[in-house]
Amino acid sequence: MDDEDGYFGERVAAAYDESSADMFEPSIVDTTVGILAGLADGGRALELGIGTGRIALPLARRGVPVHGIDLSRAMVARLRAKQGGDAIGVTIGDFATTRVDGTFSVAYLLFNTIMNLTTQAAQVACFRNAADHLEPGGCFVIEVLVPELRRLPAGQNVVPFHVSPTRWAFDIYDVATQATSSNYVEVVDGRGEYRSIPFRYVWPSELDLMAQLAGLRLRERWDGWTREPFTSESRQHVSIWEKPAD
Repeated sequence: MDDEDGYFGERVAAAYDESSADMFEPSIVDTTVGILAGLADGGRALELGIGTGRIALPLARRGVPVHGIDLSRAMVARLRAKQGGDAIGVTIGDFATTRVDGTFSVAYLLFNTIMNLTTQAAQVACFRNAADHLEPGGCFVIEVLVPELRRLPAGQNVVPFHVSPTRWAFDIYDVATQATSSNYVEVVDGRGEYRSIPFRYVWPSELDLMAQLAGLRLRERWDGWTREPFTSESRQHVSIWEKPAD
């Protein structure tokens, strides 16, 4: 990938909010923001992968000072164009390693974005970076899917997740390396276009070990933002790790 914005350059950024419309539903955003505001508890919030501001903007409207880190200038430009976007501080860089000034009560990485780091080493570095930014007692929050390997019959490595007359989308899994990719085929004006974005899927227990290496401990794990219990049938989780106060 030669684009300085990574896989979220101008073309993706221009359609991002529309293509992720389900995640912009007020019921989802309000519940998420309510929990993050509670964890901030009057302190500052750091969003890793701030993107177009889906969470940062409403969180800031709740009175929480928000700073973001993002590699994609194109995505951040969409944030800046929105009402209140110019008041949110953003540092351009890789959120696994980029440092910003000060400490935060809560750091968060949502909507599967931990998987945009495509090596285990980068994911471990991300936890350490988040922990280094937290004040004692602060929390690191991740929202991510549970790998859907149970949907793979023997010998199959592809899981489709969207099929329509003009658009097909599917994930490809490599269970030996935990590498995966989301692939999109779209028909535009009678011509097919293809796009692929690599990820690295990660298990809850693996994330807990990464947290431990960073000096964090698990505080909560839910099936989702409405705090349902996490079970063996959960297809996603919201996990909160805490930096010890002593």
